[in-house]
Amino acid sequence: MKEALEEKNVASDFYDALDEKVEDLLDDAARRAEENGRKTVQPRDL
Repeated sequence: MKEALEEKNVASDFYDALDEKVEDLLDDAARRAEENGRKTVQPRDL
């Protein structure tokens, strides 16, 4: 993450917002896997 934003200033609450987005992304991926009868989350679920 630091490499991707190395030339930018990062607000103190940025990482909290990022954590929320990642959690939403993972929840959606898990739901898609389950809807397709799988327990394994795969890249295509993203």
